[in-house]
Amino acid sequence: MTFYFAALLLGVIAGLRSMTAPAAASWAAAMGLLHLAGTPMAFMGLGLTPWIFTLLAAAELVTDKLPATPSRKIPVSFAARVGAGGLAGWAVGASLGAPLPGVALGAVGAVMGTLGGAWARARLAAAFRRDLPAALLEDLVAVGGAALVVGGLL
Repeated sequence: MTFYFAALLLGVIAGLRSMTAPAAASWAAAMGLLHLAGTPMAFMGLGLTPWIFTLLAAAELVTDKLPATPSRKIPVSFAARVGAGGLAGWAVGASLGAPLPGVALGAVGAVMGTLGGAWARARLAAAFRRDLPAALLEDLVAVGGAALVVGGLL
């Protein structure tokens, strides 16, 4: 898998579950799959960083199912997803010495994932006649996709 495609896919994943993409990028850095030493993104692979992102991702998996959770398409949520996609893409791009293309691809992927994920989840929820099965399927796609992207960096 090319690193640029990985940046785009992590952005799509951020559109589905915003903290899953930075968690995946952080684990990739911690495992030495992304080489971030000497870059502003070096913190992504250090010490507790992957664990912190993982806790945030796990909390998001829970809060996403709560009835009071706002739409991913409201400006604050949308911006957070684009920012998370850009952060994950930045880490991938920085590993290549090309952080700006990584940020751009991660952000574009997040827009795609946010809009496409909302559309797909609405269709699935209508088909299931409940949101929870659709949300759990989206979780599976986001977490499984992140694992596949990181695995593709090997």
